Amino acid sequence: MKKAYGVLTLGDAMIAFQPAQTGPLRFVSEFSRKVGGAELNFAIGCARLGLNPRWISRLGGDEFGRVIYNFARGEGVDVSSVEFVEGYPTSLYFKEVKEDGSGSSFYYRYKSPITTLTPDEITEELFDNISIVHLTGVFLAIATSHLAVTKKVIEIAKKKGIPISFDPNIRLKLWTKEQASTTIRDLLKDVDILLTGVDELELLLGDIDQESIESYAHTYNIKQIVLKDGASGSKLYIGNKWFTKEAFDVQPVDTVGAGDGFDSGFIFAYLNGFTPEESLNFANAVGAMVTTVSGDNEGLPYLNVVEAYIRQDKIIER
Repeated sequence: MKKAYGVLTLGDAMIAFQPAQTGPLRFVSEFSRKVGGAELNFAIGCARLGLNPRWISRLGGDEFGRVIYNFARGEGVDVSSVEFVEGYPTSLYFKEVKEDGSGSSFYYRYKSPITTLTPDEITEELFDNISIVHLTGVFLAIATSHLAVTKKVIEIAKKKGIPISFDPNIRLKLWTKEQASTTIRDLLKDVDILLTGVDELELLLGDIDQESIESYAHTYNIKQIVLKDGASGSKLYIGNKWFTKEAFDVQPVDTVGAGDGFDSGFIFAYLNGFTPEESLNFANAVGAMVTTVSGDNEGLPYLNVVEAYIRQDKIIER
């Protein structure tokens, strides 16, 4: 039986409106109500794999806030550090999904309740029984005040010897390339595991040939750099060595949340002592499975399902 490691993350969550059909949003008249948000997706992915995720957040004191809170709690996420804020509406976003599963997001998150979170509310008790902290650039992009909150999280994690994983998860609808690059590069020296897309790494650091990435890893003292490249698979640089794993062959219907799923898979593998190749393969599997289901987190798989998928077991349907 695998040990249930504690994972800490923090960030906004939103009500996601899933279109009833593919194509330009202006032609869509029906939506289904879902729940989304990068950090919450990650936490749900961890919970389904058997980890113990603790999520720090703030939600609007409204009906949508209750929907998100109850959903997260029902998925096994520790919501004891989630609070409701009156006068701040729960964030929303509408998804546009194209025929190939890719899409766009339209955010409505002004006066997001997460902006009320302050460094003083990040206490050492929140890190009890935590094995790793996972942060993303989405939280940083929502408000400039979140840099101070993030630095407080990093300060306590470093004090307690807890490793930090970070996904830039750059949303250029929330901040500029310059803001993202400047802010995130300031934090890289404190990151142990960098989980990033190829395009994001290029935006942050410029050249992304192998030699340059190796130089970045040593400059910023990043122990592991993981490159997520969708259908092209993934790569890992660790211990002065490169490891590569091909992607699983799937027909995607909705790619939103695949990166968050990959992150949860890789962190699960890391905590459970998988080899580099096993870690990439496991994370690739989780990310691939997410794309086969509509919704931000509906496709996040349970551990036994991932293991069967990797073994290519046939699922008995009836």
